[in-house]
Amino acid sequence: MPTLYLSLHPDNFQNHRVLIAARYAPTLPEVVELPEQGLPLQPPASCPLPKLPALESQPGVWVSGPAAVAHLLAPEWLRGQGPAGGALVRQWVSYAEGEIAPAACAAAFSALGLAEQSKQVVEQAVAELRRALAVLDGHLKLRTYLVDEAVTLADVTVACALLLPYKYVGAQLFSPPHDPLSQLLGGVTRWFLTCVNQPQFRAVLGLVKLCEQACGGAPPKPDTQSNTPPVEKGSMTQPFSLLLSFPHNPSRGSQKKAKAEKKEKKDPGVLTYDAPTRPGEKKDVTGPMPDAYSPQYVEAAWYPWWESQGFFKPEYGRQRVSERNPEGLFMMCIPPPNVTGSLHLGHALTNAIQDALTRWHRMRGETTLWNPGCDHAGIATQVVVEKKLWRERGQTRHDVGREAFVREVWKWKNEKGDRIYHQLKKLGSSMDWDRACFTMDPKLSYAVQEAFVRLHEEGVIYRSKRLVNWSCTLHSAISDIEVDKKELPGRTLLPVPGYKDKVEFGVLVSFAYKLEDSDEEVVVATTRVETMLGDTAVAVHPQDPRYQHLHGKHVLHPFTGRRLPIVCDDFVDMGFGTGAVKITPAHDHNDYEVGQRHGLDCVTIIDDSGCLINVPPPFLGMKRFEARGAVLEALKHKGLFKEVKDNPMVVPVCSRSKDVVEPLLKPQWYVRCEGLARGAADAVRRGDLRILPHFHCKTWFQWMDNIRDWCISRQLWWGHRIPAYFVTVDDSSVPPGEDTDGRYWVSGRSEEEAKDKAAKAFGVTPDKISLRQDEDVLDTWFSSGLFPFSIFGWPNASEDLQVFYPGTLLETGHDILFFWVARMVMLGLKLTGRLPFREVYLHAVVRDAHGRKMSKSLGNVIDPLDVISGITLEGLHAQLLESNLEPAEVERARQGQKSDYPAGIPECGTDALRFALCAYTTQGRDINLDVNRILGYRHFCNKLWNATKFAIRALGPGFKPPPGPEPSGAESPIDRWILSRLSLAVELSDAALRAYDFPAATTAAYGFWLYELCDVYLECLKPVLAEGAAPAVAAARCTLYTCLDAGLRLLAPFMPFVSEELFQRLPRRAPHAPPSICVTPYPSTQQFCWRDGGLEGSVEFVLGIVRAVRSLRADYNLTRTRANC
Repeated sequence: MPTLYLSLHPDNFQNHRVLIAARYAPTLPEVVELPEQGLPLQPPASCPLPKLPALESQPGVWVSGPAAVAHLLAPEWLRGQGPAGGALVRQWVSYAEGEIAPAACAAAFSALGLAEQSKQVVEQAVAELRRALAVLDGHLKLRTYLVDEAVTLADVTVACALLLPYKYVGAQLFSPPHDPLSQLLGGVTRWFLTCVNQPQFRAVLGLVKLCEQACGGAPPKPDTQSNTPPVEKGSMTQPFSLLLSFPHNPSRGSQKKAKAEKKEKKDPGVLTYDAPTRPGEKKDVTGPMPDAYSPQYVEAAWYPWWESQGFFKPEYGRQRVSERNPEGLFMMCIPPPNVTGSLHLGHALTNAIQDALTRWHRMRGETTLWNPGCDHAGIATQVVVEKKLWRERGQTRHDVGREAFVREVWKWKNEKGDRIYHQLKKLGSSMDWDRACFTMDPKLSYAVQEAFVRLHEEGVIYRSKRLVNWSCTLHSAISDIEVDKKELPGRTLLPVPGYKDKVEFGVLVSFAYKLEDSDEEVVVATTRVETMLGDTAVAVHPQDPRYQHLHGKHVLHPFTGRRLPIVCDDFVDMGFGTGAVKITPAHDHNDYEVGQRHGLDCVTIIDDSGCLINVPPPFLGMKRFEARGAVLEALKHKGLFKEVKDNPMVVPVCSRSKDVVEPLLKPQWYVRCEGLARGAADAVRRGDLRILPHFHCKTWFQWMDNIRDWCISRQLWWGHRIPAYFVTVDDSSVPPGEDTDGRYWVSGRSEEEAKDKAAKAFGVTPDKISLRQDEDVLDTWFSSGLFPFSIFGWPNASEDLQVFYPGTLLETGHDILFFWVARMVMLGLKLTGRLPFREVYLHAVVRDAHGRKMSKSLGNVIDPLDVISGITLEGLHAQLLESNLEPAEVERARQGQKSDYPAGIPECGTDALRFALCAYTTQGRDINLDVNRILGYRHFCNKLWNATKFAIRALGPGFKPPPGPEPSGAESPIDRWILSRLSLAVELSDAALRAYDFPAATTAAYGFWLYELCDVYLECLKPVLAEGAAPAVAAARCTLYTCLDAGLRLLAPFMPFVSEELFQRLPRRAPHAPPSICVTPYPSTQQFCWRDGGLEGSVEFVLGIVRAVRSLRADYNLTRTRANC
């Protein structure tokens, strides 16, 4: 084992770097701590190298120094993926050692009094550290980690180099920040906190607190003369922001201003809107603007007013929805969220994208409908309510009965459904709530019934006994999307519901069958040895020379005495195991197909509860996994057992019950999909249906061209009960029917209709017919597949159905392309003869900052309302107690929350959340979203607030904008430059939204506001407004108004609340202008067409000179504006 030698000091960040790197390795080295004996610290005498830390990788082989030791201890993947990744990691390591660490040490040692350095050296170190941090922040704005999407040695090295300033630099060392840069460097702190809260970091560093006192160092004395603002309690960025501010460059007269600003500003706290406003009334914006942006203040009262004015209804501005609109029509229905609880950030992403598109189309003047709805979520809802019943009353659903249980589910739905809709409204979703639908509403239930009856009458729906995915805990078949495939590397013990001890998986058991009338054996292998009790054959490959002499012979089952034929089938892999395969047609999908080809018996040995049936004692009645051990022992007793060895395998687990899925033969209802899928595939091939991004078409064709029939039965009580009836005929001339015989099943919209059908089919009078309705309910995806037209009253004709079907767009996550999108297309084409929509846009799936799927048991499922309003860590923990998680899962989730959100989640606001989700959406890629990144966009909202506040003052109370935005001709070059940049922003935004390129659209608006309007134009405007001639001032004000007005409209689809708040505070161009930014025209490229490439190039040249001068001033710490003489 390697031996690592290092010093004892707890703040030696080079030691931390090495120890953290070692934590990522498969095995830890032996650590020997050496006492400090002066500087430099010396390794042991046997080490030929002069520097600690040192590593003896094997006797006599030494490596010394933190860089070399960390590199050697780190696993290969931590050093970077591939040549490019490795080069980037080495680059950041070098940057940390050469630039960050020396400046960080100089600044921290001086602050703590551990080193005496001249003022000039300290200031130079601080300036270098600020510069390095600015580089880091710029790199991390769109990244979670420095290289790739996981921690690398680059993150370890840079984070450790920053430990001293993060932990110990106090406010007494740095002047207060005067430039906006310090407010925008949250990326560094977000990244630092993400790193130090990784388990490997925590194991070495413990809990890292910002700005705590140094170990052994004297606490810094307070500077009573400092103007530094107090550190806000709970802030994650405030302590470090002091370190990030660049030297202030005072302009003429600024010394007087500095004295005036010495008065400490009071923290205004959380600003709220408290003007008396009844729900639905317009918000009062006549008062002065608050000093700073506050999400709670800005977002108050707007949504009820939007609703009351009917802005979200397609009827707004017209008499009827069928009235012709030359601008066009846009219709989209929401992917109905499950009623099983509250939304998460994945739903927030869906709604942010969909609402941005809806608002954009509405502002373009189109007749716009975004139809809301909610899904009844059959299995998920039944599981939740069953757990609730057991927890509160100690009862099962069977104890209360079907009707009472369904009433309990409706009661639960009425409590939870409102929460989901409340969240959607809080997100600003501009849906027409008067058209909201629930998939169990009478209108939609009638459509489900009609669809089933029609498809059954045409033979598209039929009954058959086949293998299904069965959950023994739920006593129901489940769909493929509800099966999690758990990959095992080998022998693994897994918890299974209903079993006290964990169950062994991931092993291959070999045993022998004796040949009939011979002592010869045929050895077979299986991962589920208990299923051998249901074997009905042994299969070999017809070309396998080892078994040519056994073709047509039989082996004997050792426990049942059955004669098992040896069959030849090409599906057998001659190279796997012994080349002989046991066949259990009733409990394995591949075996079932072999059994169908060879006419084998299907012997079911596992019942609905997972207990053994149709087997001899002592196995009869055993639980399936208890029988596993019993069968193994019995094989050993008979001398037939051969061996057990590790076997990598995939175990199917029910996502709802966590039970191991059992393939069982069950009579179920199926949809015949081949013809339906052919039509859906052809629609995409012809271009009638566009799927974006285009690479998803490959997945589409793979599914459609290889589709299997769809099992739509579910053995539940909550859902749409199947409108099918088993027929019993009271007539001796009609033999009794079997459950699997489709001739004895009829469907009907009512029992009377079904009875008439049966009487006609069997040629008897209705009084001879007895009916029994199927107890099962339909798969939730069946009703969801009808959603685009059932919400408009199909099959009954209606104005909405005529106008809004087919829809324009279906926007959803790519993970349900087959389970929902394909089924909507197939059912839409079959039942209406038309596609349900013309385009499908598939967005990425949101994962957490570590790339993990959102999971309640991991504690990384975040309620969007918690991001909007903020929540403490204790509040997150409390939510877990209200969930349906098991105690062990609750504790696991608590640890996940503690790691990811050690200080809770800061208040970000709806606009920042929406903007961040759209900004980080890339076509076809998963989003690793760190919640703390959203905070940066709240700072952007504050920038918008301050810029508009300044602009309103600059316009003056009597300003009246001209009727149109066109330039007057009196504009200065800088006026024309900003109008040119505005035209570019409009062009980029319009093109991006048409192409569903949301990052490009948000970047265009963000860049225009922040880097052009605020950073350049407003600064150039100040001297014009103060000293300019009247015509120049008038032209500047009109230009400023045009930029504000159009800039807010560019942001409105993504940031509806802050854009409305600021828009309402601007004067209008015309007395009858639209009342809300929601229904104000979106800036068009036809109107904003003032690009001037030559002027833009000239201004960019000047700005480049300014940036170069500022960089030189910072490099040489030139803070004075005049010489001392």
